[in-house]
Amino acid sequence: MGTEDKKKSLIIIYTGEGKGKTSAAVGQAVRALGAGLRVGFGQFLKRDNQAGEQLVLKDLLSQDMFMAAGKGFYRYGRDHERHREGALDLLRWAGRKIQEQVDLLVLDEAIYALGKELITREEVSHLLDLAQTRGIHIVMTGRDAPAWLKERADLISEIVVVKHPFEQNIPPQKGIEF
Repeated sequence: MGTEDKKKSLIIIYTGEGKGKTSAAVGQAVRALGAGLRVGFGQFLKRDNQAGEQLVLKDLLSQDMFMAAGKGFYRYGRDHERHREGALDLLRWAGRKIQEQVDLLVLDEAIYALGKELITREEVSHLLDLAQTRGIHIVMTGRDAPAWLKERADLISEIVVVKHPFEQNIPPQKGIEF
């Protein structure tokens, strides 16, 4: 039995308090692209053209395979409906990517969106079920992954903070944190 015969759709989670969850997801996407897989990459909270990785991903991915649905900073429930609509737009986009048979779909910040109730457990479970029936790998990022999602995942990497520039009053640096 060769490697091709053993293909299983995986749910991969990058979580934890440390910096680097999105970077890990971008790295996973680059590895998949290098292996000839079709990759979709969606970001729930970041606005388009907000972060450095977005420009590179747009260049690397096929047309319409990247989407940033963020509506700006989400602060304590203000503008919840506007942010929810952006999250729903991304969920619909993700469903289309699964139907179009991507091989790997990254849902960056999905766990944050879950925690902020911008998307529901039922919506995420439906998307995961659809991906699983089609043999598509899903990568999700964000802090505080809920127990039900951890139970369902095949691979979880937790990124911990050992030391961070913020603790030394160093502001975020372009190209490092955004």
